[in-house]
Amino acid sequence: MRKPFGLGDNPCRPRHFLPVSGSGPVLDQTAQQSLETGRTRLLLTALIFVAGFAAIGARLVWVTLLRGGEERVAHERQIEKFTPRRADIVDRNGVVVATMLTEPSLYADPRKIANPKEVARKLVAVLPDLSEGEVLAKLSSDRGFVWLKRHLTPRQEYEVNRLGIPAFQFEHEERRVYPEGNLVAHIVGYSGMDDHGLAGIERGLDDMLRGSKEPLVLSIDLRLQHILYEELSRAVADFTAKAGVGLILDLNNGEILSMISLPDFDSNKPGSATSEMLFNRVTLGTYEMGSTFKIFTTAMALDAHTTSLTGGYDAAHAIHIGRFTITDYHAQNRWLSVPEIFEYSSNIGAARMALDAGTERQRDFLGRLGLLRAPTIEVPEIGAPQIPNPWHEVNTLTVAFGHGISVSPLQLAVAAGAVVDGGILRQATLLKRPDGYVPSGQQVMSQRTSEDMRRLMRLVVERGTGTNAAAPGYVVGGKTGTAEKPSAHGYAHKALLSSFVGAFPINAPRYLVVAIIDEPQPNAKSHGFATAGWTAAPVVGRTVQRIAPLLGVEVLDEKSPEIVRALEINAPSLSGSRVAAIGAKAAGNRHAAD
Repeated sequence: MRKPFGLGDNPCRPRHFLPVSGSGPVLDQTAQQSLETGRTRLLLTALIFVAGFAAIGARLVWVTLLRGGEERVAHERQIEKFTPRRADIVDRNGVVVATMLTEPSLYADPRKIANPKEVARKLVAVLPDLSEGEVLAKLSSDRGFVWLKRHLTPRQEYEVNRLGIPAFQFEHEERRVYPEGNLVAHIVGYSGMDDHGLAGIERGLDDMLRGSKEPLVLSIDLRLQHILYEELSRAVADFTAKAGVGLILDLNNGEILSMISLPDFDSNKPGSATSEMLFNRVTLGTYEMGSTFKIFTTAMALDAHTTSLTGGYDAAHAIHIGRFTITDYHAQNRWLSVPEIFEYSSNIGAARMALDAGTERQRDFLGRLGLLRAPTIEVPEIGAPQIPNPWHEVNTLTVAFGHGISVSPLQLAVAAGAVVDGGILRQATLLKRPDGYVPSGQQVMSQRTSEDMRRLMRLVVERGTGTNAAAPGYVVGGKTGTAEKPSAHGYAHKALLSSFVGAFPINAPRYLVVAIIDEPQPNAKSHGFATAGWTAAPVVGRTVQRIAPLLGVEVLDEKSPEIVRALEINAPSLSGSRVAAIGAKAAGNRHAAD
């Protein structure tokens, strides 16, 4: 017998309801968990929204009440938008030589212009360097964006805004600019459109410039840079020279106060410069420096005690070695004391002095002065010296007077600085050192040797080949150098590199000045000579006269007993022939010698 359907047997009843005596239907365990999970999620979502609105509200209250409101917010956004991507570069006195300039660039939406011809006419009226035809073509297009002019001046931006044309808009762009143009081009260099440095300090310290908001302070003094630039440019023009090099070094701390390489270029327009203009002759160029190397040969011999100021060598006859013959430009044809070898710039005497000291001693000494390796400086344009390899006896002789070895003017300056500054070699820098900081440096020769070399360098300016470098009151000492430049067929007798290295005041040196004239041509003022005594030495003399007051160097009485005693040389008595040689009639020959 079939059982009647009861409540508990109803097949249509939902399975999740179970009959419970005395109550309605209840949820089974699975349904109960699902409901609780949903409630939890809704609660969490609500809490997140509440927290978010609370944070936004708090920020609005803080900004409005505590930070100056919407104007302050807008100002902060403007600052963030135009924060320079590269730090400024300034000279030691804070004068800007490289900075980021924010400039407006004009663009338009042609679709919003009803009368392109009239708008083009109005725009060209305020920006006359634009072509009305080109502007009209752009404004008549169906494009939504066209550039009309990049890098407007503030005045031009103002005039465009006065036109009141809604379709015109400005995009503010940053551009690297160099206010001094050519003056520090080889030092600062330049950067590219992507704001990466491509030359000079811009490239050498690229990471530092892109990662800092503080200006980078150079050791360069623009006042001195102007002076040396003028004097060097004058000499290059007067002697129709190929190029010129100049450098001023602070001997106390190694700071480079001025550095010039001519010809030069405008850092704002490097694309229009030739390779000759871009070439940094101070740090990248290497040259046979001629008789300025006698500074190092003489210092080496004195320091090694292979000779002394009372010693000397036979310079009566030329030296023949292999196929080479070493002569003097204006031979004295006699035995010369060490001071006379330096004063007359005798190649024969210097060669015999080096031979006496020996090849190994020569290489070691030049190595200690940093002349056999590439220098370290903050720009990437660095030239490595060309040295003899192998180093034979003939090389020892020619290197003694600056032939057969090529170094950069920077290396020459640093090494000569060590010779006169107590024998301490200090690394040169293009960055300003902290006030009062003096790097320890490396002792490369004795203090006594340095003092003797000061005496010899003063002798050159007093009555030797460098008298035109004199700057009365500032006690200049130095050495001339005139080198015939190498060519495909040996040495070019009329292609000279004329240089002068001078320090002042030489009794207690503080600054060193280098001037180099590349391939000077003789003129009437130089009495037909193109040697260093007539071309480079005057540059140093005039430069010292102008920069010394700016550097706070006091005018001294060069005839005072203290200075005379400090620079006095106790050498063998002078022969009558030498006395005659320094007469007025022979003055031109002394300059011509070097």
